[in-house]
Amino acid sequence: MADLYDMQAEIYADTRPKYPKEWFALLAALTPHHIVAWDAGTGNGQAAFDQLADHYDRVVATDVSEGQLKHAVPHTKIRYIHTPISMPEDGLLALLGGEDAVDLVTIATAVHCFDLEKFYPVVERALRKPGGVVAYRNLTFPFDSVGVGAEGEQAAFEMKTNASFEWILQLLRTWSTVNIAKKQGINLLPAEVVEELEKAWGGRSLIREVTFSSFVIAGKPRTPATLREG
Repeated sequence: MADLYDMQAEIYADTRPKYPKEWFALLAALTPHHIVAWDAGTGNGQAAFDQLADHYDRVVATDVSEGQLKHAVPHTKIRYIHTPISMPEDGLLALLGGEDAVDLVTIATAVHCFDLEKFYPVVERALRKPGGVVAYRNLTFPFDSVGVGAEGEQAAFEMKTNASFEWILQLLRTWSTVNIAKKQGINLLPAEVVEELEKAWGGRSLIREVTFSSFVIAGKPRTPATLREG
């Protein structure tokens, strides 16, 4: 999967909508300590640079794609780290500062690429106890809710941006589905499809306000009591 994001890393960096600052302020308010944040699947570091560095002393931003990380914006608080899929759990924990070291773990759209059975134990070990919080969007959530969404009831938020048709087209070209098909010799965006999309948009020169809906759940490591209840 990493090679798919390597192939279109530059386009990806230019087409991601911005996350609302108030959402990261809300997440930061959930953690009593603001020493270390881990942005897993950081991509080009958008959430790390634009958001987490405003709230935490140190941000560890990891990704399996070296190509994506090459487009990340340097920041004195952020350490960008390439973490190949083959990296052992203990090696990743060491890069994060060890067990019980991380105050907030965030994962954005990359969560659908994760091997969650392997990822969850790392999060459990890395989070500070008590006080550590993990936030991401997914249907399964083996953590105790902290009041921002819950399993099956994700909290919703919107991201708005003014966009041209060309920007939207470039965004579509970053989608993993489009790139997986492309590797298999299938073009999901042939000229005739692009033409239809352009007509529906209203022409290449038209700028529209686009609203992206997104979702998040925030939680903390489960206690023995909640594990028994589950």
